[in-house]
Formats: sequence, structure tokens, C-alpha cells
Amino acid sequence: MPAEPADGGTESAMETRGLEPVPDAERGGRVRELVPTWVAANISVLLLTMGAGLVIFNGLNIWQVLVVAAVAPVVSYGIVGLISIAGKRGGAPGMALSRAVFGQRGNLFPGALIWVARWGWETINAVSGAYAVLTVLDLLFGIESNTVLIVVTLLFFVGCTFLVSGLGITALRVCSTWSTYLFGAFSVLVLGYLVFTTDWSAVFAKPAGSTAMMVAGIGTIAAGGISWVPSGPDFTRYLPRAASSRGVVGATVGGAGIVVLPMVLMGAVMAVGTPDLATAQDPVSFIGELLPTWIAVPYLLVALVGMLLINSMSMYSAGFTAQTLGIKVPRAWAVSVNAVISLVFGFLLMVVATSFFGSFISFLTLLAVAFSAWIGVFGVDMLRRTSYDGAALLDTTRTSAYWYRGGFAWQAMTAWAAALVVGLLFTEVDWFGGPLATTWIGRNGLGWVMGIVTSGLLYAVLPRTAVPAAAAAAPEREPEPAGSLSN
Repeated sequence: MPAEPADGGTESAMETRGLEPVPDAERGGRVRELVPTWVAANISVLLLTMGAGLVIFNGLNIWQVLVVAAVAPVVSYGIVGLISIAGKRGGAPGMALSRAVFGQRGNLFPGALIWVARWGWETINAVSGAYAVLTVLDLLFGIESNTVLIVVTLLFFVGCTFLVSGLGITALRVCSTWSTYLFGAFSVLVLGYLVFTTDWSAVFAKPAGSTAMMVAGIGTIAAGGISWVPSGPDFTRYLPRAASSRGVVGATVGGAGIVVLPMVLMGAVMAVGTPDLATAQDPVSFIGELLPTWIAVPYLLVALVGMLLINSMSMYSAGFTAQTLGIKVPRAWAVSVNAVISLVFGFLLMVVATSFFGSFISFLTLLAVAFSAWIGVFGVDMLRRTSYDGAALLDTTRTSAYWYRGGFAWQAMTAWAAALVVGLLFTEVDWFGGPLATTWIGRNGLGWVMGIVTSGLLYAVLPRTAVPAAAAAAPEREPEPAGSLSN
């Protein structure tokens, strides 16, 4: 099948391109298309729950929550935008470009960790989507949740996710654009309802929390954005090489920020009237309690589409990551592996786990640490590299320009491994605590920042990895489509 047109046209409904870089002739994407992409990546009612957590667990007042909600997306999605620039430079998915940094064999290690980490993210979103369906059924028909219904709703949500992510980037763009309009309209409606029904005297009377808890809150909210960093290039590879780098960063931060800021604030306001919101086993049903049915049902349905898109985007990137691990199947089939895992883990979280919010925050914390080690190394490498050898990215044999020594770039591997250890030393979750978690850095949830700083600085001071001269001619060495990876 022919590869999808870069402008997301109608030549083919399903994207068939796999890891191979997009040729310059097919790069007709526009920077502004990134805005609805990152809006869709944040349409989740979990942001409401996290906003409530800032009030209940962190003890922040509404003004401090405002600062957290404004700073967190700038920090996290600023990093996403910066790493996304590599996509337009190399025209390939993020974890394929990572081969140029870690080596063909070395890239298997961070790739495997990131792939596994995506299982948890997709599970969390699958569970949230299933809870949204269950809440709608309860509001409209009075059907109460049970084990069989949980399985059915999970199957429905994951099945829809698999369909959209399997179709590829055109389907994601179309769905993202429409969900942006719908979610924006209903969010304004919900916001208006809260304005007229909230006890604002109680909201503004809440005393301020500590600065340390503000910093920790920024880290918690930012962790969700950090999880998208390795996926950033996946959504910019159809952009022309000459596309504005500043525009890429701005569109990424802007698209995420216009959702994160109001959602987190709304969650904080809701927490005043519903203090048990952040500790609920079900992170969705509270919407039916706080809002009238005529607002709650359509809002949940639109949010359901948003959560489906988040999972679809994650699975879309996970398919590429699986291919970089040597799983030689079409991207759509690689996606199916993550779909099955989401079903199994989702069932366990909904039926067995006792605290959804606690499990969610613990997962976000560890997820950010796992991704931060890769971010530091890849980010510093971007400062040194302006192009990628497309043929070498796909050549996994000893003849590849990115084979280095035995398939490993030892400098990148050393920095990555050291950063993982350092990040975990400063991290504490419900069931794990590093020996340095009681320090200021650890108490403020900044283990992931230590991961980025450690890997970046260490990789910067180590001797540069020698790259054969052939790799410098990347723009002139665009490979033919790799049939085993894309068809």
C-alpha cells in the first residue's frame, strides 16, 4: 500500500509507514496541526482528580493551584516540544531516532523500559474510560457496576482505542480536531455551572500551603507531560525540515496548557464541595454527583472520546517502540500487544486495587523517572546533531553507521543507567522509597529532574561517540520503504 500523504489527505485511510523516515517530498504537515494533537492528549477527567489532590493532599489554596497549573505544562510540554524538533529533523519516530544515540543494540534497553512504562499509562487511561462508560450507564439507566460489566466496558474502550491507533496519524488528527472543539464547548458549559453554584467564599478562604508542596504539585502534574516526551517526534515527522522549531515548541505547550490549566483549577474548585474526590476508588463518578445529568452525561461522553484519543496516541507510539525492539510485525499488529496488556492490567486495577489515586500517583512518579534518564541523553545529543542518517536508522546489522562498538554507544548507555539509579534514589511511592527520598529533592518529588540533569551532564562530559562520516549525509540517504516494518 502507498504511504499516507504527509498532509493527512484521503489517499489512504490507514497509515502504512512504519519506522522508515518520511521522505522530504511527503512532508506537507503544518505546525498548527500540533495544537489539537496536544489538546487531545490531555482531555482526561484525571486532571480534575489531580487538581483536587493539590487541595486535599498538598494543602494548597486556589492561588497556589493556579501557579501549579500554569507552570507544570510549560515545564513538561516545553520538554516535549524541544524533543519533538528531532522528528522534523529525522522524519522518523522518536525511538527509531534514539538508535542514533544509543546504538542499534543499546537502544533496546531504554526502548524496552519505555515500552513497558506505556503499559501502565494505557492501563490507567483504559480504566478511566471504562469508569466513564459505567458512570454514564448508571446516570441514564440506573445500571450499577459489576464484574461482568467492567470486563465489557474495558473491552469496548480498548477495542475503540485499537481501531483509532491502528488507522494511524490521519485518524488521530481528525479525531483530535473534533474532540478539541467539543471538549472546549462542554468545558465552558461546566465552568459556567461551577461559577454560579460554587461556594466561592469557602474556596477563597482556604489557607495557603507550603512552598514545598507547590513544588511537589508541579512535579506531579508535570509527570504526565513528561511521559509524552519520547513520543513527541512521532507527531512531527511529517513536518518539513524548515518548519519553525520555535513554533513546534509553542504549539505543543499551548495545546497542552489550554486544557491542563482550566481542568486542574476546576478539580481544585470541585474539591471544596467534595473533599473525598481525590481519595475515591472511582475517579469519574463524582462528576455525576456534582453536575446535573444534562451536563454530566454529554461531558463524560466527550471526555470519553478524549481518553480514547490519549490511549490511541500512546498505543500509536508504542507500536513504533515495539518495532524498534525487533518485533517485525506491522505497526497495527504491534499495537495489539499493548491493547491486550491494557485489558489484563485494567481489570486488576478496577477489581483488585483498593486505591486508584494512590496507584495513579505512584505510577506517574515512577514513569517520570523512567523517561527522564532517556530525555537527558537524547536532549544533549540533539544539541550536537542536526540530521540523521535514514538508511543507518533502519540498518540493524554491523554495517550500520549507528552500530558503534558492538551495537552500543557506551557513553549514552552509561549516562542513561546512572540517571536511572540516581532518579530512583530520590523517589518515594506507596511501595518503594529510595534512601535519598527524605531529602529536599525527594520530598518535593523531583527525582525525575535529577534523572534528566544526571544523564544530560554525564553524557555531555563523556567523550563524544564516534559516528562514521556516512551518517552526516542523512538528507541525501533517504531509504526505500521497509516492507517488513510498514506493511
